[in-house]
Amino acid sequence: MKRKLTDSIIKAAKPKPDGNPANLSDGGGLYLHVTANHKVWRYNYRRLGDGKMQTLTIGKYPAISLKEAREQHESAWQLRERGLDPCQHKQMSRAAASETGRNTFVVVAQEWLARKKDGWSESHTERTEGCLNRDILPWLGKLHIDHITPHDIIKVAQRVEERGAGETARRVKQCIDQIYRYAVTLHMAQRNPAADIQYPPVSSTLSQRSFAAITDPAQLGQLMRDIDHYQGTFTVRCALQLSALTMLRPGELRHAEWAEIDFEAATWTIEIRRMKARTHIKRANQTVHIVPLAKQALATLQELHPLTGHFKYIFPSARGASRCLSENTVRAALRTMGYDNDTMTAHGFRSTASSLLNELGWNPDAVERQLAHKDTNPIRGIYNRGKYMEERRQMLQAWADYLDSLRQVSNT
Repeated sequence: MKRKLTDSIIKAAKPKPDGNPANLSDGGGLYLHVTANHKVWRYNYRRLGDGKMQTLTIGKYPAISLKEAREQHESAWQLRERGLDPCQHKQMSRAAASETGRNTFVVVAQEWLARKKDGWSESHTERTEGCLNRDILPWLGKLHIDHITPHDIIKVAQRVEERGAGETARRVKQCIDQIYRYAVTLHMAQRNPAADIQYPPVSSTLSQRSFAAITDPAQLGQLMRDIDHYQGTFTVRCALQLSALTMLRPGELRHAEWAEIDFEAATWTIEIRRMKARTHIKRANQTVHIVPLAKQALATLQELHPLTGHFKYIFPSARGASRCLSENTVRAALRTMGYDNDTMTAHGFRSTASSLLNELGWNPDAVERQLAHKDTNPIRGIYNRGKYMEERRQMLQAWADYLDSLRQVSNT
């Protein structure tokens, strides 16, 4: 087929002198439709059966180049040779793409999240959104929901496990399972591939790993000195210091509110809704966890109060005070100071304190109570709730003093 147009002809093309559109033929029914405002590639052909003239719009120039227009024209011509109508084929392709886009995993997941989060706590919503955006959607988001296999889900969970986050891997599997249950119920998916996965094979081995933590006193002293010289924001430095002093979980620390602090009583009172517990217990919100504050912890909070005391959160996000620090902030700060995920983690501050306090001879029950671990004996659990308060206050003060002593020891 002899082609007629060139790039220079196309660039110089203008409408007719009277202002009407001009059609520049390239051969075989392909032409450039030129108006005052745009240039559009079109393909005229006779419809099979009745022979009526039909026009396929290929696209605008220069978004569609001369070469690309010819390639699409050739594809349309081949469709006709196979007995297919190019315009009908284009419509069906668009419909299929629209259906595929509507049922991609990310679209279904976002719809599920929008419907469910109104009944969740702020912390659960943030944790779920983080799990989706960081650990699930980058790998599964663009896939059609019916094309995802159990193997795909296992690979997603294993990526999380490989960084030592076994508990997060379990939540990843649960999150995907809940999305599929929602999708199947509303006929957005044919079946739930997550239901085929037994939980232990996915994450039982790695989920038993402890969070990396420093337990050597000399290394801990160096960590405390590194925190004191942390070059990031003052708010994050305070978060690191209180991570070491309070034995709280990272999520409990990040979501801390000034209303929970009693400076006179030197206590930090956290409602169970913000702790690690079953959903029905959180919703009932009938108990609290009290953290006695050592003098050093109080001093850190008092120093931070002029900066963030007028906000709800003790550690507001740099992206907006209506939100708290992200879950990656303390982890990223440790990385900046040179502590990788195999050396020290945000959760590892709890293990550090637990290990060394037990070595120093403190009552294991008081240590466990301060960690807010669930007591397997319900009667003893009720008894322990109040018994160890004074002992825990003494223990946390001794722990803070011990950290100070390690901080002052030179590593040379």
